[in-house]
Amino acid sequence: MRPMTTPARRRWVLSSLLTLALAGAVLLVPRLAEAGPTAGCGRTPTLTNGTHSIQSSGQSRSYILSIPNTYNNTRPYRLIFGLHWLNGTANDVATGGADGAAWAFYGQKQLSNDSTIFVAPQGISNGWANTNGRDVTLVDDLIRLVEGDLCVDTSQVFAMGWSYGGAMSYALACARPTVFRAVVVYSGANLSGCSGGTQPVAYFGIHGTHDSVLNISSGRSVRDTFVRNNGCTAQSPREPAQGSLTHITTVYAGCRAGYPVQWAAFDGDHAPHPVDGTTATSGTRTWTSAAVNTFLAQFPGSPSPSASPSGSASPSASPSSGPSPSASSSPAPSSPAPSTPAPGGACSASYKTVNSWPGGFQGEVTVTAGSSPITGWTVQWTLSSGQTITQVWNGTLSANGSAVTVRNVSYNGSLPASGSATFGFLAGGTPSAPSPSCSSA
Repeated sequence: MRPMTTPARRRWVLSSLLTLALAGAVLLVPRLAEAGPTAGCGRTPTLTNGTHSIQSSGQSRSYILSIPNTYNNTRPYRLIFGLHWLNGTANDVATGGADGAAWAFYGQKQLSNDSTIFVAPQGISNGWANTNGRDVTLVDDLIRLVEGDLCVDTSQVFAMGWSYGGAMSYALACARPTVFRAVVVYSGANLSGCSGGTQPVAYFGIHGTHDSVLNISSGRSVRDTFVRNNGCTAQSPREPAQGSLTHITTVYAGCRAGYPVQWAAFDGDHAPHPVDGTTATSGTRTWTSAAVNTFLAQFPGSPSPSASPSGSASPSASPSSGPSPSASSSPAPSSPAPSTPAPGGACSASYKTVNSWPGGFQGEVTVTAGSSPITGWTVQWTLSSGQTITQVWNGTLSANGSAVTVRNVSYNGSLPASGSATFGFLAGGTPSAPSPSCSSA
């Protein structure tokens, strides 16, 4: 073999260095959780709804599993872990506790449209100390168990929890960034540790501005871990004034594609389900359920696997609490209803159905100012037969029979020319396509 000439050697060295640099860059950019069918796709499941036990880290641990009533083993499902709070239980999460089915799995079961497998693990001593990483290992073991028996979309694995459960969700984001697509932390802090904590994960934090148990500064701190990891532009988001009884949601700018960070601060104390306009909290009236559902809906799922089914697709399962949708897949959200462009000083309103399930739906209305600024807005429409609005956020509702009026709240009434604001609502009944009218102050 002929020895290399000096120019050839220089080119070889430069080429080698470039190759190493590119390899290093790839290692520094973590992958998203990879989509794909799990071992449970195409097989008859053995897991059923209810409370089960599992051996993990040498201990017998328990968990509650909730499988869609219309489960089909050829369709990949989302997987959501609901983590309970200190002195709470897996049963509180799975059933909604005193708030009932509307708050099951932090309100997500009612809104899931039979598209999600839910798991509620039980913490040792009703908490998540995560000593020596044992609770992260428990979740690892549960994921392995569920994915081996049921058809899971591995790009759609999420965790959420309030207080200590929020701390555990944060710990999972730190320790398993390529497993969890996103986490939702309600009033959380760094209580369960953060092993790793250097890779991006989509993140939604919700916290009360005068939380007397876990100060909002602790929520900001865990949020900022993923502001940095996700490459977002650092900022100090606007938060509501004490006494306003409202919430303000901020979506961070500049985040790496696929890794959003969202922050919702509300004027309130240590509560999992605040309600605008009151100091009372309620799982049936809170704005958080719909906000979290919308946040999770932005992450696309993988297509169904090509494997053919092997026998019966539905597990032998006890009835689950909450609505029992019969559709096997979520309907595509409707496009906004067209609205007439608003003239100067006026406003227009457009409607879309965000989600629906048998017996109910989630709607959203966008208000847009005309060619001049406005200082307030009022939207009106008529409900279809059988429809009733049960919850509104970012607006103040008044109703007279089927006639509905929603007015702006203090923080979203003033709009610049062509500026817009949105409000959302949950309703009972069958979705329709109203044509709301808008008038400005």
